[in-house]
Amino acid sequence: MKRFLSVILVIFISLIGFTQTASAATALTGDYRQDTSAVVTTLRESIQLPDDSPDRSAAQTEARQLINDFTARYRRNNSVAKLTSYTTMRTALNSLAGHYSSYPNRPVPQKMRDRLEQEFKQIELFLSRGS
Repeated sequence: MKRFLSVILVIFISLIGFTQTASAATALTGDYRQDTSAVVTTLRESIQLPDDSPDRSAAQTEARQLINDFTARYRRNNSVAKLTSYTTMRTALNSLAGHYSSYPNRPVPQKMRDRLEQEFKQIELFLSRGS
């Protein structure tokens, strides 16, 4: 009986782990423009949450995962790496990821929020121009 329960538990855990990995991997579509717009929107929403919001921790975790996924997907893509929107996006992602790594329990300072918002607007402008 214990052996049977062990096997069922292993199967259950592996299925849950697989579906979570699959959903995280499909968060980005592979279309650079669409993915960049989605990441900008998500990051913009996460940094604009109030400091006392109960969703702040979950939004920060989602933002960190999205930063990692975006970076992993497009870092070695030479056709994307040459785009102005990509280099500006990397600047924004690096500064936000650095803040989350160095100060995980602190909100994003207003000065950084303003700079990120400016970079997000530039990224959207570059995307609309095709660069």
